[in-house]
Amino acid sequence: MSIILEYETRGFLRTKSIDLLDLTLKTDPDELLEEIMQSEPLITESRGEQVKKLIIRLQQKQRQEDDHKFSFSKELKAHILPLTNVAFDKSGSRFITGSYDRTCRIWDTTLGIEQHTLEGHRNVVYAIAFNNPFGDKIATGSFDKTCKLWSAETGKCFHTFRGHMAEIVCLAFNPQSTLVATGSMDATAKLWEVETGREVATLTGHTAEVLSLCFNSIGNQLVTGSFDHTVIIWDVASGRPVHTLIGHQAEISNVQFNWDCSLIVTGSMDKTGKVWESGSGKCVATLIGHKLEVLDVCFDLRGQLIATASSDGTARLFSASTHECLTTLEGHEGEISKICFSPQGNRVLTASSDKTARLWDVQSGVCLQVLEGHTDEIFSCVFNYEGDAIITGTIRPQLHRHTSDDNCRLELSIKASFLARHKLVIAHFAAVQPPAHVCLLLQAARITLAGSGTDPSLEPVDCTHHFTWGWCCACMPLSNCTTFICG
Repeated sequence: MSIILEYETRGFLRTKSIDLLDLTLKTDPDELLEEIMQSEPLITESRGEQVKKLIIRLQQKQRQEDDHKFSFSKELKAHILPLTNVAFDKSGSRFITGSYDRTCRIWDTTLGIEQHTLEGHRNVVYAIAFNNPFGDKIATGSFDKTCKLWSAETGKCFHTFRGHMAEIVCLAFNPQSTLVATGSMDATAKLWEVETGREVATLTGHTAEVLSLCFNSIGNQLVTGSFDHTVIIWDVASGRPVHTLIGHQAEISNVQFNWDCSLIVTGSMDKTGKVWESGSGKCVATLIGHKLEVLDVCFDLRGQLIATASSDGTARLFSASTHECLTTLEGHEGEISKICFSPQGNRVLTASSDKTARLWDVQSGVCLQVLEGHTDEIFSCVFNYEGDAIITGTIRPQLHRHTSDDNCRLELSIKASFLARHKLVIAHFAAVQPPAHVCLLLQAARITLAGSGTDPSLEPVDCTHHFTWGWCCACMPLSNCTTFICG
């Protein structure tokens, strides 16, 4: 956990993060405030009480028990073609969806109402992100080889970043929201300036597609993962490689810094995860135990735990300090493609090809809830900042809003197609006339599946590129909205 300070210097708005990684319910707020004021000159006496209130709020957040159950209340269709990705802003009040219909859409989380449609790309919108914690800008990366920067408030396009020679498949803002990093199938990453739209640097060093990237929490380093089995740490200021992390025996599935920037965790198709020191580039641990490919890895927000998700249908929790496997999460009947911690750190969410998502207790490894009702593979899941909303991505393009007695939860079902196991298929869609779709708004304590249909007029389109790992949604007729009725 941390407190983000905003301050102005020489006419420029700056941000600074105060790490509170050791904050617990037993921490004395007055003692912690005194420590912060001694080490941080930006915190003056006049601001002390405000910071203390923030510390208490964070403690209250830790105290929250995330044991509410989901109940279905709403369904609507998000796009006329398959979705590719979803992302929350930090507050969780809005989320965005990317799609094969070449657009990105901004949604109101509570109402499920579309606020803006971001149009302008000439091919699939694949990678999307808010500039959290600010949330006033959106970046979209496309198969048309460009990245666009948008206003989250008005939907206006500020810049189009051109320069990649192949599809853009991952992107991220730096913490200061001054740069956007993009990763491409052309084996490069690029840095772009948010203010002017100019290209700052091209990061060359990989010999195969760049599928994952992540800034550290300071913003001075970027890490990229590639199909060439390597990971590279880059110095953002110079655009030069700092360390090349060699050790994995297969493609990299994901990379992530921990909060204090000291460690990097990587997942690979070689069935392992690895932990690396960002300062030295040294591999300090290999996380073993999975029988098949590791598809996703992540740290909890404190950087004390590591989670791995695998094709073998299990997830594992490791200590980031001892590297010991603390528990194995068993129960899914298919591969787990995505895993994430709740902001409070006491829950883990997994998404599986068995058509369910599961919520797990971190301490015991017990499955607390099985999120059922989807009719196809779930390939993505994410918590919002408060931990009271979830997006899950599955094969059918439906928006599900779930409620509990005192919390509103969100589940977004996304259309995708696993055309082949661990095969990334990039397809360019021909123009098609979409069928008429029906949006149903229902309020119910319990629902049952009534049926679904397909439109035979939508034919598969040509696939133009084939690579060795990943997932994609393409090359299949679209399904009409599944109809739900009250049970």
